[in-house]
Amino acid sequence: MSKTVRNTLLAGLTLLATTALTTPAWAISQSEIDNLARHLGYQFTILDNKSPEGFVSEIRLTLPKTLPQGAWRVHVGFVAPMKKLDSEVFDLKHINGDNYVLTPKADAVLKPGATYSLKLTGDGRWYNAFKMMPNAYITADGVQARTIEATRAAIDPATGEEILPFHTPLADEAVTGSDDANIWMTAERLFHQTAQRQATVPTPQFVILPTPAAIKRLDGPALNLKAGLKIAINTNLSDVRAAVADLENAGFRLSDAGIPVAITIDATAGKPGSYRLKAQNGKIAITAADASGAAYALESLRQQAVFESGRLKPLEISDAPRFAFRGLHIDVARNFQSKAYILGLIERMETYKLNQLHLHLGDDEGWRLAITDLPELTDIGGHRCHDPEENKCLLPQLGGLAEGGGYSDGYLTREDYIEIVTAATARHITVIPSFDMPGHSRAATRSMEARARRLIAEGKPEEAARYRLIDPEDTTVYDSIQHYDDNTLNICIPSTYTFIEKVIDSIAEYHQAAGAPLKLYHIGADETAGAWKESKPCQALMQAENLTAEKMTPYFIQKVSAILDARGIEPAGWSDGMGHVEPAKMPKVVQSNSWGGLFSGGIKEAHEHANRGWDVVMSTPDVMYLDMPYAFDPKERGYDWASRATDLYKVFVFMPQNLPANAEVMATIQNTAGTIADATPLTQTGEITGIQGQLWSEGVRSAQIADYMLFPRVIALAERAWHTGSWEPDYVPGKTYSWGGGQVNGAALLSDWQGFNARLKPHLAALDKAGVRYRVPVPGARVNGGVLEANVAYGGLTIQYRTKGGAWKTYGPPVEVKGPVELRTVAAGGGRYSRTVSVQ
Repeated sequence: MSKTVRNTLLAGLTLLATTALTTPAWAISQSEIDNLARHLGYQFTILDNKSPEGFVSEIRLTLPKTLPQGAWRVHVGFVAPMKKLDSEVFDLKHINGDNYVLTPKADAVLKPGATYSLKLTGDGRWYNAFKMMPNAYITADGVQARTIEATRAAIDPATGEEILPFHTPLADEAVTGSDDANIWMTAERLFHQTAQRQATVPTPQFVILPTPAAIKRLDGPALNLKAGLKIAINTNLSDVRAAVADLENAGFRLSDAGIPVAITIDATAGKPGSYRLKAQNGKIAITAADASGAAYALESLRQQAVFESGRLKPLEISDAPRFAFRGLHIDVARNFQSKAYILGLIERMETYKLNQLHLHLGDDEGWRLAITDLPELTDIGGHRCHDPEENKCLLPQLGGLAEGGGYSDGYLTREDYIEIVTAATARHITVIPSFDMPGHSRAATRSMEARARRLIAEGKPEEAARYRLIDPEDTTVYDSIQHYDDNTLNICIPSTYTFIEKVIDSIAEYHQAAGAPLKLYHIGADETAGAWKESKPCQALMQAENLTAEKMTPYFIQKVSAILDARGIEPAGWSDGMGHVEPAKMPKVVQSNSWGGLFSGGIKEAHEHANRGWDVVMSTPDVMYLDMPYAFDPKERGYDWASRATDLYKVFVFMPQNLPANAEVMATIQNTAGTIADATPLTQTGEITGIQGQLWSEGVRSAQIADYMLFPRVIALAERAWHTGSWEPDYVPGKTYSWGGGQVNGAALLSDWQGFNARLKPHLAALDKAGVRYRVPVPGARVNGGVLEANVAYGGLTIQYRTKGGAWKTYGPPVEVKGPVELRTVAAGGGRYSRTVSVQ
């Protein structure tokens, strides 16, 4: 039986399940389903987080007083695999990915107004409320699916952030196992942690971030930039037009009578991106190695000039980037972000001197870029709805029924993408398109199957097969890491490569139209499930090429890399897939994004790839995955498989060029002391060539959530990408590091962190002004002998407190209090607040 037929039959069997009610399923009405979705009570609770089987949870369904007279089902999103359901009334079935269906048993008699407890056991532990997907929905034959109102996300009126009201707060602090030392970050613990990192430092003279290599004051009167700027450049003003526009938007207009700003582009002045700036004697002189360096000089000038209210005291800056590759990855495939959001992100990337935008455009849950001649990719793959045959859309995943659109719907048109590339180029940013293959490709495979069905029905079987991505006779059964059984391209059929070439050539044409030739294309190549074993074309290929099943993904990577190389495009991929190729069969220039864990072999892998002469970009999930939570706190959103807590400090202290040394400043994921031995040292030819922050979007359901997860951590990412801390020890091949080993200068590290922190507040204020919803940190606090003490982890932001029933007051020095106290932090620009914490 083919996989297409099998999946269709499976969907059909699911639809046949009925209750014991006598009215036939096809008689159910839309109004009945609407009423059920509107009035069904729904609550999710973690019952046991320490069971050896995993977490034990409960869904409580409270039925309305009027029930549909027919068969209906509830679809629920669980990103953690569910092992079993304990219920006498409902059955649980896995559909695909995180989509599960609860169906009333055939012999169940549901009682109107009754509450039913459904106990579910799932893999792993449950650490925060945002692991549960919202928007469970109801389906029935012959009517449209409807989201259960009680499962919708809401906005917390106190913070303006998304909350999930149907998720019962996690109340048991002892949520980890015996081998895990993580404990929740209470207000008292946060106070202690922040106090260890804080010191009273003078008000900074300079606020430029990332930190320049060298900066100093000069003698003389201030320059009045409010009078205007007269900019002259020895190339074209268009080379720095975007940075000039940023100055204008900050209130520094262009004027022939303004302060002269002479910009000289001189390729001999240093490495790409470097610049020197001197502001003295009523004029500003900038010498830069290239246009990007000139733009970075203007961005530094703007930051400092705004801080000094337009009256710039004389200064001199000499600056250059640490890495040539300073990247930010944003996943718009799982959940979509608009062109407008991406354009705003590009502006902030140049502000902080990041120069590589990795756009993840295709994955299992969505295909987000229109491709010439293949409209199904976005007509189907760019939308999610309840269509079991997937002729109109993909099945809902990640809580995305998206009635009438939403975060699960959308894609970039050709014109959108060209506009993004054009805007990025103007800000000296390279756009790297990414469509994960051969795994993580469900949106592509299902879209091309819909295309094939359409063309077969039109009597065009040859055209139907042209871009097909699966072998319809393949009966291989597999399960991907995100629990899909149909998400992998068949790499043994010619049509797969015809499709890939079509995608690459289309994107290359878009880049050409934007005036920025495609330089780098990311294949993905990670987490490929065990597919193809029963595919006859694959069996024939393995025999012809003398391949084992394990060699199939490397074969694919090598073949696609050759396709790219023939077009003058550098291939890139995630390190787990890239690590299995034969280097001799790869192009000369290759990029590997290293995403192995610090304490689980990732350093060995990164060094091996660097020693091959490849460009290795550290994308370490322990630190660089910005979809991980800021703190180990049940109210802090984020996935937690790679890190239970990635706060701003952790990103700041990452040492990308001496990876073993990170064991001195970071604990393991279990929050225990670790050791990293440099088992595979870098050779003289091996080096780390960049770092990249990643925002994966399984739980990122809005632009506001994206802002929260990205900022201010992106600023610390930029700091480490641009600036080398004086406290970072030089890499010594083969050296071993352990927690508290004393080989990292702790005093210098804390001093550098405190200086960075002291400069952060005006940057947060600028983000507020730009409408960026960065995370406002919760305050740390304790009551010691009746005296309230409080602090805030970063930004020097204002703290407010109140006693029960009282008004909010500004916290200054420690103050005497009685009874429980609530505290919150105020955003730098005012008008927004952190979550409230309580102490007593």
